[in-house]
Amino acid sequence: MNPLAPFEWILATRFLREGLLQTIFIIAGVALGVSVIVFMSALLTGLQSNFFSTLLDYQAQIVISPPDEVARKLRPQEQDRLATLVQPRAKRAQSLDQWQSLRDALNRMPNVLVVTPIIAGAGFVLRADANRGVSLIGIEPQSYLKLIALKKKMVAGSAELSSTDILIGTKLAKDLGVWTGDKLTLQTPSGASASLTVLGIFDFGSEGRNEGSVYVALRTAQSLLGLPGGADSLHLKVSQPFAAEALAKSIEAQLGITAKSWIETNAEFFSALSGQNMSFFIIRLFVGLTAALGIASVLVVSVVQKSKEIGILRATGTTRAQILRLFLVQGALLGLLGSIAGSLLGWIFLWAWRTYAMGADGKPLFVVNAEPVLFLYVAAGATLVGTLAAVFPAQRAAKLDPAVAIRG
Repeated sequence: MNPLAPFEWILATRFLREGLLQTIFIIAGVALGVSVIVFMSALLTGLQSNFFSTLLDYQAQIVISPPDEVARKLRPQEQDRLATLVQPRAKRAQSLDQWQSLRDALNRMPNVLVVTPIIAGAGFVLRADANRGVSLIGIEPQSYLKLIALKKKMVAGSAELSSTDILIGTKLAKDLGVWTGDKLTLQTPSGASASLTVLGIFDFGSEGRNEGSVYVALRTAQSLLGLPGGADSLHLKVSQPFAAEALAKSIEAQLGITAKSWIETNAEFFSALSGQNMSFFIIRLFVGLTAALGIASVLVVSVVQKSKEIGILRATGTTRAQILRLFLVQGALLGLLGSIAGSLLGWIFLWAWRTYAMGADGKPLFVVNAEPVLFLYVAAGATLVGTLAAVFPAQRAAKLDPAVAIRG
């Protein structure tokens, strides 16, 4: 006997070769399940990475804003004992108190990469007889372009705003019949207006945003919205986006201001993401159970078919522990071989996705990559499932009475 090939391994491979057709079918079943897990894992990871990059590239991770104004009574009166309805004030432009000092304090905090002031409000864009309501956003280009990947979305012109420039979306440019270099009038509900030059045109892939948002320089927005020297929010980019919620709470506690993280403002997205992860976990669970039942059923049949051989082995001195290990090795081999074939099949599926799943622009819908560690995890998992699936048939084989098995 080859000392490098223990008894259980030799006999396990022999049993698998004797029932070759059954072995091939169960390996194919395990391979199909593994390929589904590999493909869906890589697909889900790529999809989530695409969502996160989209969110993180085009929105602040923390937003600092003034506290909400609260209507307060001037003095307590006897009638105050009665329940009253206090109607809140209408939302109005409000600047952060001493926002420059606050920006400097935030910049000194660890993990904070960028702090940029923003002022936003409603306005109207006028061009001859055309009039469009827009949301105007005042920015400091030097810092804002480090926070938001606006340059990636420019289809014409530049994003480096001056006080006489404006950036508009493709839909608004089409509706107004303008292009870079043309003049527009931007007016606010208070009556303030400015004649601005279209410096650039962006496309965010959203018709609503391409039609309803415009960017101007911070000083221009301050003048139009009646907040000279003001900023109604500070937008932050941090080095660890998924720790933004904890950092926002820390900022609130230290500085006594309102801070909201992108995790809080996108709570519905994270709820949907949790549901997606749960659905995928259930799919993997049922795929694993199906593979385990297939392996177990083959090994149960093998115990019945090989009962005489098992009886002879027991009668010639083979221990129950060796019989137990014999069938556990078979289960592990079925899982391992199935995982290898399934990993190869899953890689083929991923190659087909990267080759043929293209958007209307001819580019991949999103990047899908399978890390080598994924294949290692799947191989280890399939081998473990195969081993566990073999426990019951192995125990049944180990408990066979030699005399009864030989007579049967």
